[in-house]
Amino acid sequence: MKMTAYLLFFTALIFTLSCRDARADFYSYTDEQGVVHLTNVPSSYDKYKWVMAERMAIVKPPGMSNKEFDNIIFDASAKYGVDHRLVKAIVKAESDFRPAARSVKGARGLMQLMPETARRMGVKDILEPQDNVEGGVKYLSMLLRMFDGQESLAVAAYNAGENAVLKYGAIPPYSETQTYVKRVLKYYAGYKSSN
Repeated sequence: MKMTAYLLFFTALIFTLSCRDARADFYSYTDEQGVVHLTNVPSSYDKYKWVMAERMAIVKPPGMSNKEFDNIIFDASAKYGVDHRLVKAIVKAESDFRPAARSVKGARGLMQLMPETARRMGVKDILEPQDNVEGGVKYLSMLLRMFDGQESLAVAAYNAGENAVLKYGAIPPYSETQTYVKRVLKYYAGYKSSN
């Protein structure tokens, strides 16, 4: 019975992972009889455990190519005095160059701006690539000034918020943020070495 439940669970998981347009977080729990239950709406976070993250929509505006994203990134970076390769690394880490990307927490667009950050940066259309990148680079520029050009702290603040970095005076001890900073800096090093 238990073996059948696990087989069904892993079959469902593999099926779910193979669906490119899956749009929900999935949770599971095993009941007293050994039956595995899957849901995207857990009734209790004590009972259900997270299995996999929501997949972001893969939508590009008609006619939009990576070359055009490079131009948008380069222009905004030049305007705000930020290394375009660092911006490109953040876009790669945040949305993998998907302009319609949306996170579970509400971040949107190429640079995954939260609506409040977008408002602070004067972004009118959070999903429009040029507007999104302009707002994201403006915010990153502000963070770089705030943290005296220390890229790792600015990147950490981009992920966790400037108040978290100010509170700790370093990259916050959040595993998500520490992993994020490493990923961005790895992409950044790769873009620097390829140019």
